[in-house]
Amino acid sequence: MRDVLTELLGWWRAGETVGVGTVVATFQSAPRPPGASMLVGPDGTAVGSVSGGCVEGAVYDLAQSVVASGVPVLERYGVSDDDAFAVGLTCGGILDVWVEKVDRETFPELEDIAADIEAGRPVALATVIEHPDPAWLGRRLLVRPETVVPDERAPGERSHGARTSGTTASLGSARADDAVHDDALGLLAAGHNATLTYGPDGERRGEGMRVFVWAFAPKPRMLVFGAIDFAAAVARVGSFLGYHVTVCDARPVFATTSRFPEADEVVVDWPHRYLAAEAEAGRVDGRTVVTVLTHDPKFDVPLLQVALRLPEVAYVGAMGSRRTHDDRLARLREAGLTDDELARLASPIGLDLGARTPEETAISIAAEIIAGRWGGSGEPLGTLDGRIHKELA
Repeated sequence: MRDVLTELLGWWRAGETVGVGTVVATFQSAPRPPGASMLVGPDGTAVGSVSGGCVEGAVYDLAQSVVASGVPVLERYGVSDDDAFAVGLTCGGILDVWVEKVDRETFPELEDIAADIEAGRPVALATVIEHPDPAWLGRRLLVRPETVVPDERAPGERSHGARTSGTTASLGSARADDAVHDDALGLLAAGHNATLTYGPDGERRGEGMRVFVWAFAPKPRMLVFGAIDFAAAVARVGSFLGYHVTVCDARPVFATTSRFPEADEVVVDWPHRYLAAEAEAGRVDGRTVVTVLTHDPKFDVPLLQVALRLPEVAYVGAMGSRRTHDDRLARLREAGLTDDELARLASPIGLDLGARTPEETAISIAAEIIAGRWGGSGEPLGTLDGRIHKELA
């Protein structure tokens, strides 16, 4: 939904009705992940995609029908053995697509969700997409991370504070709300969308109710250390991939916004000090990627001591020749890093693409990050068998 939110919100604010199809589950090989959405506007305009072109026509027609009837539909698209001409995916995958009518009446929470996303505040939206009782279909639960609200106490009386879940609306029962709330918080922390299965009243071991959770987490972070020409290219690619990009260097003459216009922020600080402070403040998580492009021991050795000891970081890569890499490893071992910690270091950084220019090198770095995220091999697809689209590693 994030990719089409601007258009959806514009129609919603104008009081229009929109048909929305969303991928809620994928099986085998599928071109778009859960959460990918397609809109059918009041003027018949199609915005977004659920399959890269394979089933868009069918979803378009279904969305128009759903807008007319007001009844949401969960539809499965895939290869049919019975009818070779059935609507399906040429890749052989299977998609579950949830199609619903969206307007101010059916989705009053949309404005609040859009405000949270714009401000970078984490928010999750859970929607019932399958249930034995049709009255439950389309019900929503809005979940935000827990916050501590001070209790009102007499002056001088000790208070530990009361927790509020940040949950709004209801799926249909307190039991279902509690189960989905807890699971949605977990998905939000990981930044993953997913369909969850429960019993009809939220029983964890049951079946009958399926709930799709959009986890609108803030953008993952890419921390680029070293204000060099390669860093500018890496920042551009990182921004294109959807990262919040920070470029950090201790040298103010090089770390300027004019040199890194694609970065979300440029910081003048010692790299190791900045990374340690960000981790301490909770602004580094399991989706954060760290690229060390300085290839200068006085910067990268202290920095890597911090980075390689952060268990939640998704990727740590360092630029340099093989000779630089060997020297760097020796220095890091002298600093006390273990073999397990050093094994987390991707160095020399990037995949072997034969890259030479800063832009080509940035692509090779991005390719290694993507391969690590999805468990890709980095080998040419034409030489491999099996699925093309992989599950999150």
